Amino acid sequence: MIVLQNTPSAVLVLAVGVLFATGVYLLLERPLTRVLLGFVLISNGVNLMLLVAGGKAGASPIVGNAPADEPMSDPLAQAMTLTAIVITLALTAFILALAYRSWQLHGHDEVADDVEDRRVARHAALNAPAYEDSDAEETGETLDEAAAQLYDEVAGDDKHEGGPR
Repeated sequence: MIVLQNTPSAVLVLAVGVLFATGVYLLLERPLTRVLLGFVLISNGVNLMLLVAGGKAGASPIVGNAPADEPMSDPLAQAMTLTAIVITLALTAFILALAYRSWQLHGHDEVADDVEDRRVARHAALNAPAYEDSDAEETGETLDEAAAQLYDEVAGDDKHEGGPR
């Protein structure tokens, strides 16, 4: 029977999946406290995934410090995890500040619908365009004719000899 040395534990892989699934579910909620909890769960899932991807523990990753028969551990996974922890801390502080400010202004931390989102959804339900654009009107003129006319207008405005630069 062949046993791979870098095969991760099924419990760790399941834990990563549960952290991601729960984090995404909470991230899609309206209150900022749930968004914060979802983000923290996703970041913990990422950290655990990075450590699982780093392989099993080995000797310290300093050349000449480890015995010849023992493999060294991968320092990249640890460095990436430390970087992810710092980024998570900064974003957590930012979301906490947003939630606190929302609580001060409105008495709750729920994110309201955007007026523009409601307008786009209403137009989508009617199957109508969400914008009024003069270029969308049918004039009967082809693109080549419009480009030639525009080129003639620009070339006519040139004051120097030899046409456009």
